[in-house]
Amino acid sequence: MVGRMSKPAVPEKITVGISISLSGKFCLQGVQALRGVQLWVAYVNQKGGIHLKERTQSLPVEVIAYNDQSKMDRAKDNVVRLLKEDRVDFLFGPYSSHLTMAVSPIAESGKKILWNHGGASDAICQQGWRYVVSVLSPASSYLHSLPSYLTMREPSLRRLVCLTASSGTFAAHVAQGLEEAAESCGLTVVRVPFTSPIEDAREIIKMTLSQSQDLLVGIGSFEDDIKIVRHLSRTRPIITVAAGSTAFGRSLGVKAEGVIGPSQWEAGLRCSHLNGPGPEWFSAHFKKEFGMPPDYTAAQGFATGVVIQEAIRRAGGLEDERLRKTASNLDIHTFYGAFRIDPKSGCQIGHQTLLVQWQRGEKVVIWPPEAI
Repeated sequence: MVGRMSKPAVPEKITVGISISLSGKFCLQGVQALRGVQLWVAYVNQKGGIHLKERTQSLPVEVIAYNDQSKMDRAKDNVVRLLKEDRVDFLFGPYSSHLTMAVSPIAESGKKILWNHGGASDAICQQGWRYVVSVLSPASSYLHSLPSYLTMREPSLRRLVCLTASSGTFAAHVAQGLEEAAESCGLTVVRVPFTSPIEDAREIIKMTLSQSQDLLVGIGSFEDDIKIVRHLSRTRPIITVAAGSTAFGRSLGVKAEGVIGPSQWEAGLRCSHLNGPGPEWFSAHFKKEFGMPPDYTAAQGFATGVVIQEAIRRAGGLEDERLRKTASNLDIHTFYGAFRIDPKSGCQIGHQTLLVQWQRGEKVVIWPPEAI
């Protein structure tokens, strides 16, 4: 392990470090997330930087990013490098629960806050890690509102068949949250595990959907959900976790029509009393800078930066222990939504997950009613 390098007593800039997937299975989401962070850095610097109480002038922000290639060992090495060599002031987490779980112990041992924007598994909040602060809603909330929505639309519905990836913890927690909510609505959830990546989606669907009135829920990787939708002949809605991604519609075209899924954020939602810019500013500047609309993974990256800014403002400095205590007391809104964490676990408890449906080639928010 590389020895610690000293930093100047009076910093000349604020450094943000991130290990992110720019290749491999998580690259679609990783690229979006990094671009969200980069846009936040540009926004801060255009405003003059971040003010610290001990400085008469605000400091510019610089991002240091390393590609983890969607691999656990590479992510670990990158985080060690960011902390030991680069001595970054702020550490953004990677994308995916798997990689976030892998690097969190490193941040914890160094008493460095891991600002988690990309790992939704509830297991991240159940390890007793004090220095993980999550901006996104946990996986168990992803489909928690689905039974209420479905029973309102289809009162005769009795059963959901849930194709669930058996690896990792993310899919299991999504399914668990769905089961808990379904029970209160009088629905039965039949969980059917599969090995990811899914090999023969058509055969699994054929064996699973024994009753024509069942609705199918797919909880796998992005690629798994794409395969399930491609091989399903349907006249009724299908629900997949991947449907909240813009890339889902690009990949499936007309096959995406009618598919429902969870989303952490969508452009165009009504917002008030915000910290940082509004959703219109974010969406317009992201598209101008990168030539495409932002996904919620990009919004999470940018919003994490806004939360850090507010924590610095209230704490008055960059020291992690003070910032962790400050984060525990934050109750704010960014364009991404509410930020409020459980003070002990760092789990996000303020932000609300949405339901969206693909309609005429666009994602449309369908739940909760107040967001429509």
